[in-house]
Formats: sequence, structure tokens, C-alpha cells
Amino acid sequence: MQIKPLSPDVSVAQQILPEDVPAAAAAGIRTIINNRPDGEAPDQPDSAAIEAAATAAGLAYCHIPVVPGRMTQDDVAAMAAALRELPRPALAFCRSGTRSAQLWALSQAGNCDAAAIIAAAREQGYDLTALAGALAGKG
Repeated sequence: MQIKPLSPDVSVAQQILPEDVPAAAAAGIRTIINNRPDGEAPDQPDSAAIEAAATAAGLAYCHIPVVPGRMTQDDVAAMAAALRELPRPALAFCRSGTRSAQLWALSQAGNCDAAAIIAAAREQGYDLTALAGALAGKG
């Protein structure tokens, strides 16, 4: 598991496994956010397995499943609420980390500078330039 920090209190990762959760907790993570729908791939653990591992490790858990290419404003609002209400630092994950990075970025629109959001994601290998208009409040 490679944890990629986007801000001091939000990181993303590609698919994590239940056995990765104790290492996330040891790294200081306090909340796991799963942005992957169950059944997206045959080899992925289901949400319940990761939630059980998070609970066993004393972490909060939230499932905001986003179908690739079908992110909605409700998904963004759910991510913003999770980041506002759940303990941080938080680790959000999906298949590659891209959806989670996009959700984080869009949840920060209006609160943070769009260029800074894009730069933070770029430093971790995520190109969010296509979201520039939405992040600047124009999209």
C-alpha cells in the first residue's frame, strides 16, 4: 500500500486490502474512505471486509462508491461531508487513487486555490487539469 498525501490531513491510495488497514492505522490514518463500488473487479475485497478491518483497527470507515466516469455532485457532497465530519487524517482509495483524488479536489473547490489543488495532486502522480474549471467555480 502506497499512501499518497494530497494535504496534511487527506491521502489517497490505490485499492487497499483488509490486511493493509493496520499499517494505515500505524501511519496515523484515522478514517478510511472507500470510493470503489463493490463488485467492480472480481479480485477486490468488498466494502464489508475493509470496514471490519477498519473497525478492528479502531478507525472510522465510510463507503462512497463512485462508478468510473459517473461521479455526481452527490458523490462530491458526500466526500466533503465525510472529510468535514470524520476524524482525520483520512485515507481515501479506489482502484488507482484517481477517483479519490478527483473527489477530494472537487470537495475542496471554493475552499482552496484551484492551482494549489491541481499541484498537490500532480505531486502524487494525478493529473487533474481537466477539473480546473470546476475547481475555479466555472464548471
